[in-house]
Amino acid sequence: MNVLLIGSGGREHAMSWKIAASPLLSKLYAAPGNPGIAEDAEIVPLKVEDQTAVIAFCKEKKIDLVVIGPEAPLTAGLADALLAAQIKVFGPQKIPATLEGSKSFTKRLCAEHNIPTAAFIETKSREEARAHIEKHGAPIVLKADGLHAGKGVIVAMTKKEALMALDQVFAMSGDAPVVIEEFLEGEEASYFCFVHGEQVLPLTSAQDHKRVFDNDQGPNTGGMGAYSPAPVFTKEVEKEVLEKIVRPTARALSLAGTPYSGVLYIGLMITKDGPKLIEYNVRFGDPECQVLMLRMVDDLLTLMLATANGELDKSSVRWRDQVAITVVYANKGYPGAYKSGSEVRGIEKANLVDGTIVFHAGTKKDGGKLTANGGRVLNVTSIGETVTEARERAYQAIELIDWPEGFYRSDIGWRAIAREKGK
Repeated sequence: MNVLLIGSGGREHAMSWKIAASPLLSKLYAAPGNPGIAEDAEIVPLKVEDQTAVIAFCKEKKIDLVVIGPEAPLTAGLADALLAAQIKVFGPQKIPATLEGSKSFTKRLCAEHNIPTAAFIETKSREEARAHIEKHGAPIVLKADGLHAGKGVIVAMTKKEALMALDQVFAMSGDAPVVIEEFLEGEEASYFCFVHGEQVLPLTSAQDHKRVFDNDQGPNTGGMGAYSPAPVFTKEVEKEVLEKIVRPTARALSLAGTPYSGVLYIGLMITKDGPKLIEYNVRFGDPECQVLMLRMVDDLLTLMLATANGELDKSSVRWRDQVAITVVYANKGYPGAYKSGSEVRGIEKANLVDGTIVFHAGTKKDGGKLTANGGRVLNVTSIGETVTEARERAYQAIELIDWPEGFYRSDIGWRAIAREKGK
């Protein structure tokens, strides 16, 4: 098969690494790619927002499957354009991709189909929002509509903080409603399924670390690390999530004539009342994808093709019993302002650590040098028999990377480590 991978981050590097190992693969192209992806794929100078150019390239190169990594091309309707041109695609069309593109769309779907989620209001009125916060107090969650790279959600721990955040979320939402919802107590987990219409193939779980600093301090980010599987996500929790959240959502979209096809990311809070939906994403998580790819035994390309063809009912997927962990090496200043262009050295040494691979998330080649070109720059990813072993390997590898301008959290996997130690 000839495959075109759309995207340029650590998630896409993890996918290219896994796709490149497929016996089905003839040739892998990537746009816009990055230096890590370039080790697995031919980088092509396509502007992915130019759907006509993408289609022309696919026809010229006889592309058998387009894999869309990030959310922006999906919510912009790239999958619709490709399918209209009779090109197979892994990733949902524009309307089902609204699960991620619009917080209010998802909350309305939950309300209509009794899908467990946080109590909420949606409003375009600052006055109504202010009155709701005054009435319900804090902690409380404010969500801007649209795509904001993981930064459109504000968890306000005080009423003052919530009221101060109103201008920000209304500005980010534009003409769309702002969602204000109850703060859920519990432990977060991410769950992934391949979905085509009402066919659902369950994958596995992970746990992300959203706050920028150790001990879950500081602002939310796109994710500072992750591990898989998440111990809080038990078989009993999985059964409940499939029955009460995933299958009703797949059924609702199918009945509406806008069936979902692709990977569905289910962001959850495991509360004392059971699992509740926090959010849907319409693509693999980043950095969760990185740990999933290390644990997946079966061929990713075969599974993506089965998803696109609607053959998930004939498919299965196996996972290594080991634990995978990834630590994000980020530019100092992230998620705020940061400087690009500093040189990154030592990745080759880090890749020699047993069970470890360094995925490129925000890098570029500048002459013969590898330089930082983004907020999240590297994903140092390791697998081990235990969380402790996987984490030791990841941090051992980080020590071999020479990049003074970077920083990382030193406590990725802390909840799972505490469980291993019986605390």
